[in-house]
Amino acid sequence: MTTNATGGSPPPRQTGGTDPTSGGGTGSPQDRPAPDARDSSEPGGTVPPPTAAPGPKPAGADAEPPTGAGPEPAGSGTEPTRSDAEPSGTDPKPAGAGAEPAEGRAGGGKAEPGTAGAQAQPAGTAGATSAAATVQAGTTPDRAGKRRTWRDKFRRSGTGKDEAGQGREDGPAGDGEKQQEPAAEADPWTSFAPAPEPVPGRPGRAVRATGRFLVHEWTLAVLASLALAVGLTWPTLRYPLYTLPQDYWDPSLQAWQMAWSGHALRTNPGQLFQSNTFFPEPWSFAFSDMLLGYAPAGLLGTGPDAAVLRYNIMFVLAHAMATFGAYVLARQLGAGRIGSAVAGVSYTYAPWLLAQAGHLHIVSNGGIPLALAMLARGHGWSLRHGYRPERRRVGWAYAGWVVAAWQLSLGFGIGLVFAYVLALTLLVSAVVWFWRRRRVRRPFGRRLFVADLVGGLLFAAVGALLAVPYFKVAELHPNAERTLGDIGVYSPPASGFFTAPAESWIWGGLHEGARAALPWHPEMTLLPGFVLYALAAGGLFFSVWRLRHRLLMLAGVVVTMVLAMGTRFFDGTFTYAPLFEHLPGFNGLRTPGRMMLWTTLLLGLLAAGAVSAFARRVREISADRVPARPSPWLRAVTLLPLLLVLVEGLNDTPHPVVPEQPVAMRTVEGPLLVLPSGQNQDQPVMLWSTTRFQQVVNGGSGFTPKQLDDVRRVSAAFPDQTSVDYLRTLGVRNVVVLRDQIVGTPWEVTVDAPVEQLGITRQQVGNAVVFRL
Repeated sequence: MTTNATGGSPPPRQTGGTDPTSGGGTGSPQDRPAPDARDSSEPGGTVPPPTAAPGPKPAGADAEPPTGAGPEPAGSGTEPTRSDAEPSGTDPKPAGAGAEPAEGRAGGGKAEPGTAGAQAQPAGTAGATSAAATVQAGTTPDRAGKRRTWRDKFRRSGTGKDEAGQGREDGPAGDGEKQQEPAAEADPWTSFAPAPEPVPGRPGRAVRATGRFLVHEWTLAVLASLALAVGLTWPTLRYPLYTLPQDYWDPSLQAWQMAWSGHALRTNPGQLFQSNTFFPEPWSFAFSDMLLGYAPAGLLGTGPDAAVLRYNIMFVLAHAMATFGAYVLARQLGAGRIGSAVAGVSYTYAPWLLAQAGHLHIVSNGGIPLALAMLARGHGWSLRHGYRPERRRVGWAYAGWVVAAWQLSLGFGIGLVFAYVLALTLLVSAVVWFWRRRRVRRPFGRRLFVADLVGGLLFAAVGALLAVPYFKVAELHPNAERTLGDIGVYSPPASGFFTAPAESWIWGGLHEGARAALPWHPEMTLLPGFVLYALAAGGLFFSVWRLRHRLLMLAGVVVTMVLAMGTRFFDGTFTYAPLFEHLPGFNGLRTPGRMMLWTTLLLGLLAAGAVSAFARRVREISADRVPARPSPWLRAVTLLPLLLVLVEGLNDTPHPVVPEQPVAMRTVEGPLLVLPSGQNQDQPVMLWSTTRFQQVVNGGSGFTPKQLDDVRRVSAAFPDQTSVDYLRTLGVRNVVVLRDQIVGTPWEVTVDAPVEQLGITRQQVGNAVVFRL
């Protein structure tokens, strides 16, 4: 043992977790570290050189490092080698890991690794100094003259031990050449090991990814929603070029709306709201809900046939999206698969919605539950688990706001109520979040806050831009504004909640007498389904939802039913009337019964909770079986609620043939007037105009402009001097009289009367007579 100048032993030093004097602790002058070497254990970091002369070195002691080959500074990138004294399989300690100080072992001939990874060398061996310097630097020469690091040596020598478990030395032998290391003996038991799975190539990985995508829950939900939509709306796609669901009046109007929006975007987007109908009225595209969100579909195809086909396809896709959206919302809130399927089917195919088959803007409601599901997923919230910050996904929040804005662009008929519900939900959620954050710190995140801010502004901007033309229409046409008296005409009584429309396959014929007692049964038959009523009632007592959530859903059902009654519930004094008078845009809603959309959604969620709890109970009962899975009978029982909801949603909706486009509508220039004119007659005329989009005086919407009403009154005597002069004043150039529609009208006689004295000409074009003014 070396002594220092005062006669004591030098304290052990650590540099990067090891001691630079670990070669044998002799304290020779060669042990001095480089001048810039630092010791992490002292403030200065410089290792003081030993002052005493070294004593004689016994044979077999560890070799000393050569002069000037001091340890490298900690963090220089050189790592210590594995000590031969360590057991096989242990990991080498990295530099700076805080290893114990190395001390020489009496007669052991072994040493802990030094700072630079030097190993012990045999005393008196030729070339020991150069070999030790090489080892001190962390490398050893191989037979090819290449220098390899301790990692290469360790990789080649396995665990650094021979078969007997004793440490091997890699020091030079005799003439300084490296001794040959014994080869590791192969394990004979590896022959019985399973063959490694082959690594698939790019085609194999693509096939596997495709397979995983096809069997994913959301993919199966989309495919099932599409299949149900095709089957439960049949025969919509049987003759999609010639028929329309329920009737050809409002569907013709909405088919024209999609065609016009696509045409305007393709030709002149600035004139989108100045449509070719209701000539010469401005802002005519905003006379009813615009279905602007379907404008991209309007870019494809031209003419009435393409418009009818487009309408039928979007009609089916709207049902599929509604089913998928309600399913996803129930799943996000915490319901099981079967329960969520019940919620999706009951929301889309409720019997009362069968009466709305001719109103695509009402059927297109799938964006409501889908947007709510995306927003809930983006905020890491579910009904069963509450707010979970670790499950926040900013991308889903953005997607939810985009879908919400798209839903609003389909029309304010149901979009306005959705906007108010969304605003109320956000307000309540913010208050609850801040209230609970006072007790437990609940992170929210700047990125999620920005997503809500940007998304909310996008939603508000879309609503404001769409509201501008409606305010213009209300300013130009005061007769378009509705009163509480108008709302009373469409307000259903309480019996309407138990009456099905004529389109219901099961209840339509049975409820014929009950419908006859309703003042306006197309908007007052509001039965969501007796099966849904029963499942929702069971969900109040047996459910996966918490009790307070069930009570909140029940309160929502009651409130929305009361609002759906309009002025029938105590004249709406404390219910519908305050909303009608104080909420912007609420006075533009014509039928309060469409609030049943929210009643149906809440009833579906209550039913989903009950069915999910039942399915969970079935799994618990089957856990004791061998194998632990439900029997076929139990599986059939869990599917029974879904089958009953599906059967109650079967429809008997008529699909009339669309009137054929007259040849004159493909050749005559506008502005023109088509006679006879009326609300129901003008909507097919709008559809016929999709070939050339010439300006037409005709038009059908939720209200009749005063000028169009005057045109219909004056032209009843056409052709006469008064009507001709009036039409010329408006700018009308041609009048088309349809022979097959004037039977029993004054035009049946006057269509062939002399017109030379009026300064106009007459021409037969197909089955129509064209008068050129």
